Amino acid sequence: MTAILQSSIPYHPLAPRRLPGIAPLDMADWLQRDDAFAAQMAERDRLIATRRAEVLALDDAARPAAVELLETVLDLAYPGATGTVRRPDGVGVTLDRGDPLGTLGRLVQEDLCILEKRGAEHVLTGAVLCFPASWTLSEKFLRPLIAIHTPVDSYDANMATRVQRLFDGVQPGRPLWRSNALWYADPDLHQPRREADPRPEQADATLPYLRSERQSVLRLPRTRAVVFSIHTYVLARADMQGLADAGRAGA
Repeated sequence: MTAILQSSIPYHPLAPRRLPGIAPLDMADWLQRDDAFAAQMAERDRLIATRRAEVLALDDAARPAAVELLETVLDLAYPGATGTVRRPDGVGVTLDRGDPLGTLGRLVQEDLCILEKRGAEHVLTGAVLCFPASWTLSEKFLRPLIAIHTPVDSYDANMATRVQRLFDGVQPGRPLWRSNALWYADPDLHQPRREADPRPEQADATLPYLRSERQSVLRLPRTRAVVFSIHTYVLARADMQGLADAGRAGA
């Protein structure tokens, strides 16, 4: 398969940030479209059509949140749309409120995870996850935050408390965001990995591709569910070098 790459990124993924790296985000900037939109959306279409059980899960009790999320995305990205949406790449998508996550997965580049408070923690009750980076939706579905982050060594009890506090405190219309950055040998967007499998080499900065996720947390006002969204960027090393050079030139 031909690599699907962006040529630029709207933030510097390798720039040092003060912990915990969370920043406020304007609601109008929550969803992004970039130069890989058409290619990424074609890959999302393919995965939803051929590997739906791997990339989509929804607890029936979370259906109201999924429908509210679809309405929120339509208001922001396709205002006034009814019946069929025409994406910027020219592809028509039927708006099926009976299949809210399947529809969402074909409308925006972001992967979208729904988390609802059940007991003391938020639980993953729905997701369309076409571009996993070393995790598998079936293993995380209906699990609470601390179990979702197994086997991340740094996600200890202290970190779990901080993240749960973040999810409890996020307010409607005031999303928060952060980013990560890891080097990969393989530019493939769909890279699931089971918890028991060894991690691929990702720390070596000599690897040819940098993968960065723009992650955001948003609360839906009606159902009060929290949405964790992931916009995936994959850049070749040469484009990352250009970004670094531009940063030095502007310093």
